[in-house]
This record gives sequence, structure tokens and C-alpha cells, in this order.
Amino acid sequence: MTQSIFETTIEPTVSTAQDLTQYLLRPLAIGNKTISNRMVLAPMAGLGHIAFRQLVTQFSGFGLLFTGMCSAKAVPHENPKVSHIFSWRPEELNHTVCQIFGAEPEIMARAARRIDAEGFFGVDLNFGCSVAAICKKGCGAALLKTPEKAVSIVAAVRKAVSCPVFVKFRTGWQDDPNFPVTMARAFEDAGADALTFHPRVAPDRRSRRPKWELIGKVRNAVTIPVFGNGNLFAPEHGIKMIRETRCQGLSIGRMAVARPWIFAQWTKGLKPEPSIYMETALEMARLLSNHYEDHFALKMFKKFAPYFCANFKFSNAILKSLIRTENMNELYDNIRQLLDPPPQTLTLPNINLFV
Repeated sequence: MTQSIFETTIEPTVSTAQDLTQYLLRPLAIGNKTISNRMVLAPMAGLGHIAFRQLVTQFSGFGLLFTGMCSAKAVPHENPKVSHIFSWRPEELNHTVCQIFGAEPEIMARAARRIDAEGFFGVDLNFGCSVAAICKKGCGAALLKTPEKAVSIVAAVRKAVSCPVFVKFRTGWQDDPNFPVTMARAFEDAGADALTFHPRVAPDRRSRRPKWELIGKVRNAVTIPVFGNGNLFAPEHGIKMIRETRCQGLSIGRMAVARPWIFAQWTKGLKPEPSIYMETALEMARLLSNHYEDHFALKMFKKFAPYFCANFKFSNAILKSLIRTENMNELYDNIRQLLDPPPQTLTLPNINLFV
């Protein structure tokens, strides 16, 4: 594969927030398509649902959105009108990538065909989730224990679709800096168009810092775009990651749940007003109510709440009071009572709530 026409051999000079914005707004070719913004939403199970993606879209400033994990077994016959996971708004398809998890090449390929046929920007293969329930099925990061099978899945999906194929993966199951490099090359050879790399070993989940230097090794090993992922909480972190790793893009996960306006902040210069917290919480609740029945909407808000409340100085107390509710009407009342006037906020969120 040849290097993208939008890439150059010149090292990115990213020293300031303005430099960061300029770099993130450079076009990037991914397979047979191009994005005009290199800051993307990471795929997150239970968090990257249709309502949250719509919330992020209202702020704008991103290049791509990713769905949460969709079961490859379910996708071919899933009905988006009733599914809680495999659902979307037609207007978001051209900038949304659907992530799937599974353990068999033919099952993953079948799901990818449905995703391609629906018109998604691309399909993302999950080789990064280290949750026990997923790994016990031989899916997610468990596939890194059988590299040949992981590579065969990429090859099968590449053969099945014409849209871009992404791979999200971790360092592996042991702290071996050579393993992700080997896997990155194998994924590219099998037909992947872009990689999202989270440089932590699977057993650690998030208990240790991500080794950003491994992102640089992966980036240098392949010619396809590499999106760096892990502990990107402030613009200075984005600047540091790009300078140290030369990665072609940034993948933002938990921090986007805490601050859904982060994409507009980093790429469009948005300066949030104090009222943004209450307004965002109310809008998240409203969008959930629009897309889901009351019980499930409340459940999804309670998944969102720890990350969002991590913004506040007294985050644990606010979180407990916020989610002490039995229905959405009570939730709206709680939001107004707790967030107006705005509580004291933290420069960086309380990471203890980033479960």
C-alpha cells in the first residue's frame, strides 16, 4: 500500500493549541474515502449509542463517530427500528463507523456486508475489549491470543466489503513491545485501511498508564493511518501524543463522554460557558428519551453519569444525588437542582469515576 497523498514525509510541527487544530483539520485518506478532521470518537460499549452520537453531532468538530460494540452474530438479522445497539440516524451514516465483535471470520464478514450495504462510512473490528464476558467468547482482545485467527478475520472482512476497514487493538496479553508492531503489519497486509491502537496490555484494562511510545512504533511499522488512543484528556496531551508518536489522528473515548463538546473545543475553538454542564445533561436525557423507552433511557443515562460527573469538584456526591431517581421526569428535576447554578469544576476530570 502507498502512503496517502494527504500525508507528507515532513514531521508534524505541533507545539501549540493552534498547531493542534491545524493538524487535526488536515484531510486524511482512509481506504477509498477521505475525512477532513482527524479527531474521532472512540468506539465504546454502552456509551457510543445513537443518542450520545447525536449529542456529539450537535456540538460537531469531529471527523468520525464510532458505534458501540455490535455482535457480529446479531447484525445480519438485526432490526435497527427496535435494536438498542444496532441503530442510527440516516444523516450520520456518512461519518459513522460501525464496530463489530465476533470470533469467526465468516460471521464477521457476514456482519460487515450488512454494515457496508446500510451505507456506513466503514466497519471496525474489535480486537481490544478485555472485558471478561467478551473474552470468554473468544472475542475482543482474546483474539490477540490467536493472531492468525485475528488476521484471518481482517482478510475475510476486507474481501466482503468495499468500505474502509478499521481495526481497534491493544498491546496484547503480555508487555511485549514487538507484538503490536507485528500485528499492525499483519493487519495492514490482510487489508486493514486504518488502525486504532490503545497501548495497554489487555489484563491491565486501565490500571496502568498507556505506553504512548508504542503508538510511535506501530505508526512507523505501517503505511496506513494510525489513530492514537489512551489518556487524551487535554489539548496538551494531544500535542504530546502527536509530537512523540507522529500518529495520523486522535481517538477520544471516555473524555468525550465527560465533555461531549471536546471535539468542537479542540478543532473549532469552542469556549464553553458554565451553563454547558446543565444544558448538556438535559439534552442527553432528552435524546435518550427520544430514542428509547423510559426504563432503558434511564439505564443509559446512569452509564453516562459517572463520566459526566467526573467534571465536578464534589463529583461523587453529585453523582449519587443525580442518579437517585426512578424515572426520567425525576432525572430532569435532579439535573436542574444539582447543576443550576453550575457546581465547581475540575481542570481535569476525576479519573476515579472513569470506570
